[in-house]
Amino acid sequence: MTYTHTDTAEALTGPRPGFWKPFGIAFLLAMVVGGLGALTTDLSSWYFSLNKPSWQPPDWAFGPAWTIIYAFTALAAVYAWREAPTRDDRLTIVVLFLCTAFFNLLWSLLFFRLQRPDWALIEVGALWASVFIPIVVLARYSKTASWLLVPYLAWVTFAGFLNYTVVQLNPQIIAQ
Repeated sequence: MTYTHTDTAEALTGPRPGFWKPFGIAFLLAMVVGGLGALTTDLSSWYFSLNKPSWQPPDWAFGPAWTIIYAFTALAAVYAWREAPTRDDRLTIVVLFLCTAFFNLLWSLLFFRLQRPDWALIEVGALWASVFIPIVVLARYSKTASWLLVPYLAWVTFAGFLNYTVVQLNPQIIAQ
């Protein structure tokens, strides 16, 4: 069953605010997460000394990719939140996005700050699940919101393969 703003949500919880205010809040929060991620991403001599696969994108490409992903994530949050019929549904959406942010930041912390790509490889499974689960849950409220998260899932899948390859190319990491 698909809920729509006009027939269900308004009847149960009152009118939703316009699009731009929630989007601004969601986008700001996404950029805060991105900023925290950037602070934990230390491209030190340790990182540059790692053996990396030839198919790894150039370092400069990660910033624009994450910016687009965070913008899509903010849009997804707003679309789903506005279509969610109850306060509990909206709270669930917020919690799902907070979990995703937590696992995203944890991965950066493990890989870059703690210099443990092997631990990050284990954690990337939780990050992947934290993106996949909202795709499934948000589809109940907004197909658009759900589809907006697919690039994030694709990127995390790619990052997982990249992480795996870095661990394979650098066996000394596990020996630490």
